[in-house]
Amino acid sequence: MLYIKDIVKTYKRGGGVRANDGVTIQVEAGEVVGLLGHNGAGKTTLINQVAGLTVPTSGTIRVDGCDPVAEPSKVRRMIAVMPQSHAPLTGVTPRQVIKSMARIRGMDKQAASARTEELIKDLDLGEWADTTGERLSGGVRRLTAFGMAAASPGKVVMLDEPTNDVDPARRRLLWEQIRALANRGCAVLLVTHNVIEAERSVDRIVVLDSGKVMAEGTAAQLRSRAAGDLRLELTAADIDGLPSLPEHIATAGAPLRTSRRLTVALESSGAADALAWAQRLRESQDIDEFSLVPVGLEDVYLDLVGAESTAAEEEG
Repeated sequence: MLYIKDIVKTYKRGGGVRANDGVTIQVEAGEVVGLLGHNGAGKTTLINQVAGLTVPTSGTIRVDGCDPVAEPSKVRRMIAVMPQSHAPLTGVTPRQVIKSMARIRGMDKQAASARTEELIKDLDLGEWADTTGERLSGGVRRLTAFGMAAASPGKVVMLDEPTNDVDPARRRLLWEQIRALANRGCAVLLVTHNVIEAERSVDRIVVLDSGKVMAEGTAAQLRSRAAGDLRLELTAADIDGLPSLPEHIATAGAPLRTSRRLTVALESSGAADALAWAQRLRESQDIDEFSLVPVGLEDVYLDLVGAESTAAEEEG
């Protein structure tokens, strides 16, 4: 359904920066693919090219066989986009904008009204359905923007950071509606840097860094790339001041450091000794807290893109 092959996008400003550098991704009907990467990895640039808002420097994009460059109007009728920025809702209500979008996308009045009420109910927007945009919270504005994209989604749906600002309860409802779009036969490309949500909720994950695809696969396939079986995470005000890890503990690779967290990859045989060491640090108040968890997608992500970019996001 969505076919992206060897896409390169170079911006002349800034000395010819490659925002996308040979990106290849395919999303089939009924599939949710998560595009995972830190800020500036090239995710939004890629979406803009699929939508025909930006012309690739080279490479091929096809939406159900159509070229966004050669046939932009046709492609835009086949796709729905939820942008990263908030929708302009001043003076209009969620009910009005969702229904209006459905009508713009070709639904008749009765069908548009029915679809609008369905989305308002499923996203738990009833309390704010008739409240004008300037009085809505950021989370409700995000849910409304999703409703606008989902009103009449076409064949390909692209969602840029859809869960930003959404409270945990309605975030779960939102994920259910994202899956419902796939169940309707849409190909869904979802941009996020929330590793935990991606691991739990998408069918395949594409990790993007500096405009390049670093890895692709299911969460289980990506987790199999990680070193070790377990992760020991230590949190402290001064990570650099911690005593060195005892040499006898069976580790798997060098520790990763962010501003307040140290993550150590462990083999299962080192778990008991690592826990004892962490407990001593906790009792001496060298650390605030610690945890020992099975290897997860976040560990793979940090290995692929490096801890520095992730630390910058946490601090920013």
